[in-house]
Amino acid sequence: MHHSARAFWLRSPGHGEIREVTLPEPAPDEVLVRALYSGVSRGTETLVFRGGVPRSQHTAMRAPFQEGDFPGPVKYGYLSVGVVERGPAALTGRTVFCLHPHQSRYVVPASAVTVVPERVPAGRAVLAGTVETAVNALWDAAPLIGDRITVVGGGMVGCAVAALLARFPGVRLQLVDADPAREATARALGVDFARPADALGDRDLVVHASATEAGLTRSLALLAPEGTVVELSWYGDRTVALPLGEAFHSRRLTLRGSQVGTVSPAARPGRTYADRMALALDLLADPALDALVTGESPFEELPSVLPKLASGELPALCHRIRYTGTDVT
Repeated sequence: MHHSARAFWLRSPGHGEIREVTLPEPAPDEVLVRALYSGVSRGTETLVFRGGVPRSQHTAMRAPFQEGDFPGPVKYGYLSVGVVERGPAALTGRTVFCLHPHQSRYVVPASAVTVVPERVPAGRAVLAGTVETAVNALWDAAPLIGDRITVVGGGMVGCAVAALLARFPGVRLQLVDADPAREATARALGVDFARPADALGDRDLVVHASATEAGLTRSLALLAPEGTVVELSWYGDRTVALPLGEAFHSRRLTLRGSQVGTVSPAARPGRTYADRMALALDLLADPALDALVTGESPFEELPSVLPKLASGELPALCHRIRYTGTDVT
């Protein structure tokens, strides 16, 4: 049988297109997946779309099944949910998540997919990569019962972190964002909301995810003495300045980076990437996380949707892409 599919490619910064691709015959240890949904990670993918990945980070920023190179042509993306049409018996017919670019069908090693629990809808499972980032951040941050915690930045990652922190017992939690529209999302997640000027101070932990210099500066200002900021933002090709000459040293503050590409053996000894992804999918059983999916478009419209997401004309947290029809001939 001949397998064909359609894939989204960034032809050059700011210009995307859908291309026809031919798929290989799956090997015994591979699966053929028919995509149901994929998610656009607005922060990272719009950075890629505008050509903002620094040359020094071209290797570090590669997605698992990326083709081509930055700034383009490149096939990029990593939030795909589909059904296994061919593969090992244990996977055939199962709904799975894969870190794959936007493509209607694809062939990958069976080890590259994770089965979506039956209690998690396929449309919500596109958030698995984002919730995985949030899990990793909290493994790095190690919050304690009763901590005073603020998440600065109500984007896709920040809201995922807030949603998980809302489950911690005794935590006094606040989500901070400059956009007042994020208050509705915070309310849906059961989290207190504030604008930056009104944010509560004296915090034990601040998780920063706004990807702005002002947000990181405000995060440091919100800390209690000996407090920690965990930095999740990816700044791409931008330089960030911080006021480390003020009370940073006298208050013994900590600024720590968290990077989803690595599971810290110090933070969680013995945990693997597979463990982290399985946990993320299990946590997606919570319907409150539907608040992170703020729009949906058919796959055919992705070349016109991404410019609107990149410019802010189409505001979004996670924008979901829907696949229909068949490409197998």
